[in-house]
Amino acid sequence: MHKDEIKGTAKQAKGAMKEASGKATGNDRMQAEGAAEKTAGKVQKGVGNLKDAARDALKH
Repeated sequence: MHKDEIKGTAKQAKGAMKEASGKATGNDRMQAEGAAEKTAGKVQKGVGNLKDAARDALKH
C-alpha cells in the first residue's frame, strides 16, 4: 500500500465528517469544503493505486 492511498483515505474520512457536520448545522460553506476534501482524498487515493500498480508491473 502506498502512502498516498493511506493519506487519501484519511482525507476522504475527514471530508465526509466535515460535510456531515456542515449539513447538520446548516453551514453550507463547511459542507462544500467537506465535499471538496472528500473528492481530493479520492483523487489522492487513486494516485496511490496507480503508483502501486506501476511498481508491481515493474517487479514482474
